Amino acid sequence: MKQDWKPGTLIYPLPAVLVSCGSTPDEYNLITVAWTGTLCTNPPMCYISLRPERHSYDIIKRNMEFVINLTTEQMAYPTDWCGVRSGRDHHKFQEMNLTPGKARTVKAPLVEESPLNIECRVKEILSLGSHDMFVADVLNIKADERYLDAQTGKWALEASHPLVYLHGGYYKLGEPIGKFGWSVEKKKQ
Repeated sequence: MKQDWKPGTLIYPLPAVLVSCGSTPDEYNLITVAWTGTLCTNPPMCYISLRPERHSYDIIKRNMEFVINLTTEQMAYPTDWCGVRSGRDHHKFQEMNLTPGKARTVKAPLVEESPLNIECRVKEILSLGSHDMFVADVLNIKADERYLDAQTGKWALEASHPLVYLHGGYYKLGEPIGKFGWSVEKKKQ
Protein backbone atom coordinates (compact mmCIF):
# COMPACT_ATOMS: atom_id res chain seq x y z
CA MET A 1 0.00 0.00 0.00
CA LYS A 2 1.23 3.52 -0.79
CA GLN A 3 0.42 6.78 0.99
CA ASP A 4 -0.33 10.12 -0.62
CA TRP A 5 2.01 12.89 0.50
CA LYS A 6 1.96 16.60 -0.17
CA PRO A 7 3.94 17.65 -3.26
CA GLY A 8 7.68 17.79 -2.67
CA THR A 9 11.08 17.28 -4.23
CA LEU A 10 12.10 13.72 -3.48
CA ILE A 11 14.11 12.97 -6.60
CA TYR A 12 17.18 11.31 -5.09
CA PRO A 13 20.09 10.59 -5.12
CA LEU A 14 21.67 13.77 -6.45
CA PRO A 15 25.29 14.79 -6.79
CA ALA A 16 26.64 16.75 -3.84
CA VAL A 17 28.77 19.41 -5.53
CA LEU A 18 30.80 22.37 -4.42
CA VAL A 19 30.05 25.42 -6.53
CA SER A 20 32.89 27.92 -6.56
CA CYS A 21 32.37 31.55 -7.43
CA GLY A 22 33.96 34.98 -7.31
CA SER A 23 36.25 36.86 -9.68
CA THR A 24 39.03 37.81 -7.25
CA PRO A 25 40.62 35.95 -4.32
CA ASP A 26 39.00 38.27 -1.77
CA GLU A 27 35.57 37.35 -3.22
CA TYR A 28 36.13 33.59 -3.75
CA ASN A 29 33.48 31.45 -2.10
CA LEU A 30 32.15 27.91 -2.06
CA ILE A 31 28.59 26.71 -1.65
CA THR A 32 27.35 23.15 -1.42
CA VAL A 33 24.59 22.41 -3.91
CA ALA A 34 22.52 19.32 -4.61
CA TRP A 35 19.98 21.10 -6.82
CA THR A 36 22.06 20.76 -9.98
CA GLY A 37 21.92 18.83 -13.18
CA THR A 38 22.18 18.54 -16.93
CA LEU A 39 19.82 20.52 -19.14
CA CYS A 40 21.10 19.89 -22.66
CA THR A 41 23.83 17.98 -24.47
CA ASN A 42 24.19 20.15 -27.55
CA PRO A 43 24.90 22.88 -26.65
CA PRO A 44 26.14 21.62 -23.28
CA MET A 45 24.09 23.28 -20.55
CA CYS A 46 23.51 22.71 -16.86
CA TYR A 47 21.96 24.48 -13.91
CA ILE A 48 22.22 25.17 -10.21
CA SER A 49 19.36 26.38 -8.03
CA LEU A 50 20.04 28.70 -5.09
CA ARG A 51 17.99 30.54 -2.51
CA PRO A 52 18.42 34.32 -3.02
CA GLU A 53 19.45 34.83 0.62
CA ARG A 54 22.58 32.69 0.21
CA HIS A 55 25.87 34.62 0.15
CA SER A 56 26.99 33.02 -3.13
CA TYR A 57 23.78 34.05 -4.87
CA ASP A 58 24.84 37.71 -5.20
CA ILE A 59 28.40 36.78 -6.19
CA ILE A 60 27.18 34.53 -9.00
CA LYS A 61 24.52 37.02 -10.11
CA ARG A 62 27.12 39.82 -10.27
CA ASN A 63 29.80 37.79 -12.10
CA MET A 64 27.43 35.56 -14.13
CA GLU A 65 29.76 32.56 -13.87
CA PHE A 66 30.64 29.70 -11.54
CA VAL A 67 32.37 26.31 -11.47
CA ILE A 68 30.62 23.07 -10.51
CA ASN A 69 33.16 20.88 -8.70
CA LEU A 70 32.22 17.23 -8.27
CA THR A 71 33.00 15.85 -4.83
CA THR A 72 34.31 12.58 -3.45
CA GLU A 73 33.95 10.52 -0.29
CA GLN A 74 37.24 12.06 0.87
CA MET A 75 35.70 15.53 0.43
CA ALA A 76 32.53 14.74 2.45
CA TYR A 77 33.44 16.83 5.51
CA PRO A 78 34.32 20.04 3.62
CA THR A 79 31.33 19.51 1.32
CA ASP A 80 28.95 19.45 4.28
CA TRP A 81 30.76 22.25 6.14
CA CYS A 82 30.62 24.59 3.12
CA GLY A 83 26.86 24.03 2.97
CA VAL A 84 26.16 25.03 6.58
CA ARG A 85 28.64 27.89 6.99
CA SER A 86 28.26 31.25 5.29
CA GLY A 87 30.93 32.89 3.19
CA ARG A 88 29.92 36.12 4.91
CA ASP A 89 31.62 34.78 8.05
CA HIS A 90 34.18 32.26 6.76
CA HIS A 91 36.89 31.94 4.12
CA LYS A 92 35.83 28.46 3.06
CA PHE A 93 38.78 27.56 0.82
CA GLN A 94 41.25 28.42 3.57
CA GLU A 95 39.32 26.94 6.50
CA MET A 96 38.67 23.64 4.71
CA ASN A 97 42.20 23.41 3.25
CA LEU A 98 40.86 23.38 -0.30
CA THR A 99 42.95 24.79 -3.12
CA PRO A 100 41.49 27.44 -5.43
CA GLY A 101 42.77 26.72 -8.93
CA LYS A 102 42.73 28.72 -12.14
CA ALA A 103 39.91 27.92 -14.51
CA ARG A 104 40.56 28.21 -18.24
CA THR A 105 37.50 30.22 -19.33
CA VAL A 106 35.96 31.86 -16.25
CA LYS A 107 37.33 34.03 -13.44
CA ALA A 108 35.71 31.86 -10.75
CA PRO A 109 38.21 29.47 -9.18
CA LEU A 110 37.98 25.72 -9.41
CA VAL A 111 38.59 23.30 -6.53
CA GLU A 112 41.87 21.47 -7.24
CA GLU A 113 40.88 18.52 -5.00
CA SER A 114 37.80 17.83 -7.14
CA PRO A 115 38.09 15.10 -9.81
CA LEU A 116 36.01 17.14 -12.30
CA ASN A 117 35.45 20.88 -12.66
CA ILE A 118 32.72 22.25 -14.94
CA GLU A 119 33.24 25.89 -15.92
CA CYS A 120 29.91 27.65 -16.47
CA ARG A 121 28.64 31.00 -17.70
CA VAL A 122 25.11 32.01 -16.65
CA LYS A 123 22.75 32.35 -19.59
CA GLU A 124 19.53 33.03 -17.71
CA ILE A 125 18.20 33.27 -14.15
CA LEU A 126 14.71 31.90 -13.55
CA SER A 127 12.89 32.91 -10.37
CA LEU A 128 10.95 29.80 -9.37
CA GLY A 129 9.84 30.38 -5.76
CA SER A 130 12.11 29.43 -2.87
CA HIS A 131 15.03 29.01 -5.31
CA ASP A 132 16.24 30.74 -8.46
CA MET A 133 17.66 28.57 -11.23
CA PHE A 134 20.90 29.68 -12.84
CA VAL A 135 20.80 28.19 -16.35
CA ALA A 136 24.35 28.05 -17.67
CA ASP A 137 26.40 27.18 -20.72
CA VAL A 138 29.25 24.75 -20.05
CA LEU A 139 32.39 26.42 -21.40
CA ASN A 140 35.10 24.00 -20.33
CA ILE A 141 35.69 20.88 -18.28
CA LYS A 142 38.84 20.03 -16.36
CA ALA A 143 39.25 16.33 -15.60
CA ASP A 144 41.83 14.86 -13.24
CA GLU A 145 44.13 12.60 -15.29
CA ARG A 146 44.44 10.18 -12.34
CA TYR A 147 41.04 8.79 -13.36
CA LEU A 148 41.93 8.24 -17.01
CA ASP A 149 42.28 4.53 -17.77
CA ALA A 150 45.54 4.20 -19.73
CA GLN A 151 44.39 0.98 -21.43
CA THR A 152 40.92 2.00 -22.57
CA GLY A 153 41.28 5.78 -22.71
CA LYS A 154 38.02 5.99 -20.76
CA TRP A 155 37.72 8.51 -17.97
CA ALA A 156 36.51 6.62 -14.88
CA LEU A 157 34.74 8.99 -12.49
CA GLU A 158 33.67 6.01 -10.37
CA ALA A 159 37.33 5.49 -9.39
CA SER A 160 37.22 8.86 -7.58
CA HIS A 161 34.52 7.52 -5.20
CA PRO A 162 31.85 10.18 -5.91
CA LEU A 163 29.74 11.61 -3.12
CA VAL A 164 25.96 11.71 -3.50
CA TYR A 165 23.22 13.36 -1.46
CA LEU A 166 20.11 11.39 -0.49
CA HIS A 167 17.31 13.10 1.46
CA GLY A 168 19.48 14.76 4.11
CA GLY A 169 22.47 12.41 4.05
CA TYR A 170 25.70 11.89 2.12
CA TYR A 171 26.43 8.47 0.63
CA LYS A 172 29.00 6.65 -1.41
CA LEU A 173 28.04 4.68 -4.49
CA GLY A 174 27.65 0.91 -4.49
CA GLU A 175 28.63 -1.79 -6.94
CA PRO A 176 27.73 -1.41 -10.63
CA ILE A 177 24.81 -3.52 -11.86
CA GLY A 178 24.99 -2.78 -15.58
CA LYS A 179 25.84 -0.15 -18.17
CA PHE A 180 23.62 1.91 -20.42
CA GLY A 181 21.99 -0.46 -22.93
CA TRP A 182 22.97 -3.70 -21.20
CA SER A 183 19.33 -4.79 -20.99
CA VAL A 184 19.02 -5.05 -24.77
CA GLU A 185 22.49 -6.26 -25.72
CA LYS A 186 22.66 -9.44 -27.72
CA LYS A 187 24.25 -12.22 -25.72
CA LYS A 188 27.59 -13.50 -27.00
CA GLN A 189 27.44 -17.17 -27.90
